[in-house]
Amino acid sequence: MALVRLLYAEDPSPEAVPDAHTRRTLEAFRASPLRGRVVVLDDGAGVAGYALLASFWSNELGGETCEVDELYVAAPLRGRGHATRLLRELAAGSELWGSRPAAVCLQVTADNRRARALYRRLGFVESKNTFMVLRSR
Repeated sequence: MALVRLLYAEDPSPEAVPDAHTRRTLEAFRASPLRGRVVVLDDGAGVAGYALLASFWSNELGGETCEVDELYVAAPLRGRGHATRLLRELAAGSELWGSRPAAVCLQVTADNRRARALYRRLGFVESKNTFMVLRSR
């Protein structure tokens, strides 16, 4: 929970993300692993990063995609290749995901230049589609 709070403090969402949302996500992934999983970065001294990976079937992309819903590496460990290794392994079909996805997808805020540069360097391209949300709650 502490790392999730750090993510949203550094790169805020348009709306506040309460701890209850994260708890609900973790519970859903535990109850139904086909929905997604959590991957953690343990630097030997403890958890120093995480990624929330969600499964999404895309007709347009031709199969199951791995949606990187959140990705966070603690500041002291950035620039050491942790996120690069994770994203490359996911695209190649590592045990972290369980199969090779049709695509690895993610969203990034417009002003997160460092993350955008990383994703472009790894071959991610911007979609022509715009992410839109209709909240039901």
